[in-house]
Amino acid sequence: MENEEKLINRGQEDEMEIYGYNLCRWKLALVTMGVLCTGGFLLLLLYWMPEWRVKATCTRTPLRGCEVVLLRTTDEFQIWFCAKVRIVLSLGLNPLQTPKCVAEKITNGCSSRIYVSPSGEDANDLSSVSQAHLQEIRCFTHHSVRYFWNEVAQNFRSIKGLDESTSCSSIHSEHSAGLTKGMREYRKLFYGVNEIAVKVPSVFKLLIKEVLNPFYIFQLFSVILWSTDEYYYYAAAIVLMSLISVVSSLYTIRKQYMMLHDMVAAHSIIRVTVSRANQGVEEILSTDLVPGDVIVLPLNGMIMPCDAVLVSGTCIVNESMLTGESVPVTKTNLPNPAGDPRSLEDEVYSPEEHRRHTLFCGTAVIQTRFYTGELVKAVVVRTGFSTSKGQLVRSILYPKPTDFKLYRDAYMFLLCLVGVAGVGFLYTVVISIIYQVSAHIIVIESLDIITITVPPALPAAMTAGIVYAQRRLKKIGIFCISPQRINICGQLNLVCFDKTGTLTEDGLDLWGIQRVENAHFLLPEENACSESLLKSSFVACMATCHSLTKIDGVLSGDPLDLKMFEATGWILEEATEEETALHNRIMPTVVRPPKQLLPESKPATHEEMELFELSAVYEIGIVRQFPFSSALQRMCIVARVLGQKRMDAYMKGAPEVVAGLCKQETVPVDFERVLEEYTKQGFRVIALAHRRLESKLTWHKVQNVGRDAIEGSMDFMGLIIMQNKLKQETPAVLEDLHRANIRTVMVTGDNMLTAISVARDCGMILPRDKVIIAEALPPKDGQTARINWHYADALAKGASTPPAIALEDIPVKLAHESLEDLQLTKYHFAMNGKSFAVIQEHFQDLVPKLVLHGTVFARMAPDQKTQLVEALQNVDYYVGMCGDGANDCGALKRAHGGISLSELEASVASPFTSRTPSISCVPSLIREGRAALITSFCVFKFMALYSIIQYISVTLLYSIQSNLGDLQFLFIDLAVILVVVFTMSLNPAWKELVAQRPPSGLISAPLLCSVLSQILVCLGFQTLGFLWVRQQLWYEAWTPHSDACNASRAASAVQNRTLLVETAVDEHNIRNYENTTLFFISSFQYLAVAVAFSKGKPFRQPCYKNYLFVVSVTALCAFTLFILLHPVKAVDWHLELVCLPSSWRFSILLLVIINTLMSVLVESFLLDTVLWKVVFNRDKQGEFRPASSSSSSSSHPPQEVLDRWWGCTLPALLGFRRKPPKAKYMHLAQELLVDPEWPPKPSTTTEARAPAQGGNSPCQIVTVT
Repeated sequence: MENEEKLINRGQEDEMEIYGYNLCRWKLALVTMGVLCTGGFLLLLLYWMPEWRVKATCTRTPLRGCEVVLLRTTDEFQIWFCAKVRIVLSLGLNPLQTPKCVAEKITNGCSSRIYVSPSGEDANDLSSVSQAHLQEIRCFTHHSVRYFWNEVAQNFRSIKGLDESTSCSSIHSEHSAGLTKGMREYRKLFYGVNEIAVKVPSVFKLLIKEVLNPFYIFQLFSVILWSTDEYYYYAAAIVLMSLISVVSSLYTIRKQYMMLHDMVAAHSIIRVTVSRANQGVEEILSTDLVPGDVIVLPLNGMIMPCDAVLVSGTCIVNESMLTGESVPVTKTNLPNPAGDPRSLEDEVYSPEEHRRHTLFCGTAVIQTRFYTGELVKAVVVRTGFSTSKGQLVRSILYPKPTDFKLYRDAYMFLLCLVGVAGVGFLYTVVISIIYQVSAHIIVIESLDIITITVPPALPAAMTAGIVYAQRRLKKIGIFCISPQRINICGQLNLVCFDKTGTLTEDGLDLWGIQRVENAHFLLPEENACSESLLKSSFVACMATCHSLTKIDGVLSGDPLDLKMFEATGWILEEATEEETALHNRIMPTVVRPPKQLLPESKPATHEEMELFELSAVYEIGIVRQFPFSSALQRMCIVARVLGQKRMDAYMKGAPEVVAGLCKQETVPVDFERVLEEYTKQGFRVIALAHRRLESKLTWHKVQNVGRDAIEGSMDFMGLIIMQNKLKQETPAVLEDLHRANIRTVMVTGDNMLTAISVARDCGMILPRDKVIIAEALPPKDGQTARINWHYADALAKGASTPPAIALEDIPVKLAHESLEDLQLTKYHFAMNGKSFAVIQEHFQDLVPKLVLHGTVFARMAPDQKTQLVEALQNVDYYVGMCGDGANDCGALKRAHGGISLSELEASVASPFTSRTPSISCVPSLIREGRAALITSFCVFKFMALYSIIQYISVTLLYSIQSNLGDLQFLFIDLAVILVVVFTMSLNPAWKELVAQRPPSGLISAPLLCSVLSQILVCLGFQTLGFLWVRQQLWYEAWTPHSDACNASRAASAVQNRTLLVETAVDEHNIRNYENTTLFFISSFQYLAVAVAFSKGKPFRQPCYKNYLFVVSVTALCAFTLFILLHPVKAVDWHLELVCLPSSWRFSILLLVIINTLMSVLVESFLLDTVLWKVVFNRDKQGEFRPASSSSSSSSHPPQEVLDRWWGCTLPALLGFRRKPPKAKYMHLAQELLVDPEWPPKPSTTTEARAPAQGGNSPCQIVTVT
């Protein structure tokens, strides 16, 4: 049982299996011998494979006493890591418990106890404790996180700070006093140095790591082999290319490390003031902070070096590093449940749930406010890489590998080439033995065939297209920090958009207000800044219920609050530091109307003068703020009008929430109808409420009261209607994406009805489409979880309305149209974050069905956005995410292609960042991704053909104990291949997005047919040329005396020539008729397949617009043609070519022309027209689809009928059967088309089955009557 599989980080993103091992000396000795016998190759293999390294040198052992741990991720990648277990000496096992005594130990037969006083300074210094009384704790570090052995769990666990299982009351009672030096040293043993250390590796270390890449090792092997074969020229060229590649790679990697280091290192080490336990304050370095330390925040602010919870005072913080929004946020002290008699339960502190009281690492504290004599304090809860900033940096330092079919297939393809090379290796050995070749030559030639089949220049060739695409993206203002993602963006078929700031404008405009009097709505009013409303509670609420503050004299805060306050025309004044210091309580922020809004003075009478003076001093002081909480969806303040004794409470927030906290007799009966009308039009609606507080609530009592005591029994005052306009380019961009069969989804934190309205306005939801709202309720009062289905009102209603899916269309779709067209079903799901969370937990089998047609996800928290992206990826969507950086960081990182519209620090985690805050960058990115993906396919196919063509030439020549010459190899490899590869990658992207998508992998029927057909063509023509030349009447085994060009030359001339050539005997038998024939045929074959593979429309510009490619191919073709038809002695001599009769030269030219025509026709006509569109129709991932079904039937009916006939008849004639779709979402869509129970009908409820009936059993649908 001790050797059973264990997990660490169970249920988390970085969950891993863990195994224990101990070093085995005899295994280590065997491995050492193996390394020496293999010349170090075994060491390289063990370096690449950590699990082999551990298993080869260690034996399996229980985790309790292991020396090495082997870790494997539990995700689809199954990546292995290993770590060495270290031993730490400590007084205790739990860092959060005071080590008053160490557990009893037996030392020399005697029992002893050590007591450590938490209050002493010298007495409790850990260094003074005898080593014999310290306990050994085993730990290891993985990805900057330390894991300690837990005796209870019998497993390793990461040490948590105060962010887990710590109650709010204990933070105040146990942790608010601070730590002694001894306790800090004790905790520092567990938590380590408080530093997010991004070490920039040395150039030497990076160089070693880069050079040990398998591709570079293979290149080194190739260079050594070529050098022994005296093939120095190309070896030098490969060395030069490798050096350039290594240097550029080192520069890029080191630059990224330095950028990240500079971003993290800024303000990472500062001096901070900490509160000592009953011993005043002390200044220390921030690196010495541990959870439980109490920081004293200075007046002028600071950059937070850790995560801390505020326990006294308030702060104004800029959290742009985390949220992407440079908006000041007010942080208040954590409420103490022990001091609030109304508190029903003691909450467990959570940084996310209590983020309004939490100061996050890396955020800037701008200002602090405090009581006189009491400092603004915060308790450290997390340090180092455990902080929010540390987790962000960890996600950048240790990203999840990119899972893309292209790269997996590329390795499979390389393995196939290795297999072909193995066949060639055996063939060469057999042929050489038959011809009795020396062992030295056999080894060189047989290994040489491997380097020919697997081209060493492949990595450089594959990255060329990505580098060019990255350069083009940079020109249009899109910056990329993960170049490999560009190819993946070519496969995106779904894009999630944030709403505010992405689809719509950043700012909100006040459309109007609608007040309530006597539980009835008044008519809407445009202007809140009028004399008649000056002293109304409605305007007072607008002027006070916000979190605005003045920074350097400028009013700043949440954009909504700012617009609302500006609409009143009032003035905000804050107390200065001097004023605050003079009072025993916080000086309130004061708001007052401008003088021009107050009644004008008429000093004719004394009474009027008194009225003027009274009105002139009308101002309201904000006594207490309860900041906006996204969980509660509201904020509340307590204020008092100058001169009045009783205070007022004002609240604003989501209308549904505010109305629920008001007295029902004050809420209009038509409240829901009015609210629905506004939200359907796309307005953002905020509700206001007011309550006169009891006179017994004094200033001091208000400072300590909980918000639950204030927020209740309020009077509903009305609505504020804000307008959030669509960005000008939004509808056009979404229309382009829809035409390209790319789904669009809205993920927002806004109201659901508002989001649905915006989705209709921008074209995500067409006017005739149905919207089904899924309202999920968690289990309550013994009832199971349930989903209530409501149909939002459509534009057209009635009995004649067609069903959501037209059944007569199904046979047509299944017979012809792409499975992508199954998305044309006319319904969309919409839900809020709460419903999404319930469905994720209780209706897991419904999640794929809902995300398949889910279009609007409202009130989504940041982690829920990430979960949605994961749910979409789980059904095989390639997901893009576009956000403005606010709360989108997790989703941007998780998506296949995340593009941030914000250039702030939060965008560091996003693979792409757009300089212009516009979604027009999304189609551009997808177009460039498609172009780069097709370029990768073209280059890979060309390099594969280059290897096979050269392999065929060498194999044929080996049969007569010949080979290609060094300069022939050099001409082909350097002048032809490298020039063609680096110019064929320059095709820019096609000017518009099309519905068809490029395939995602190399192992697909069309691509394999393309490669195999070209191989057969090239093999056929080379074999034909090789055999045909041997059938010529003039043919003879070539010798230095042979002269097929002029057989009648005089004998004396023959003797003279013999004297000249005998001085240079051809030892390798390079010069012969077969060699020269194959050289010319193969040289033209490289150019022919390059032209055939250089695909243009619909993903790239045509190859004739790639001028460098056209010039290169033309020049190479002209040069080869010239030396074929008009031989130059100097060129022939250097290239080791022999003289051929003119008739045979023209025969070669005829073969080359027919070969080129066949290559182009096979690729362009047979594959693209017949096989791709008909036989392999099932493998398509996207087909052109008009915007509406009605227009498609009327635009080109004859062509559509013809296509359907071809699509149905020809595959049947050829005997092909339609296979089920590979993508899960396509398969699911096909199933749902014939499911009579889907989509759910209006006014029905889906209930989760009781746990006793099986946790994951299907849900049951119950109709509500």
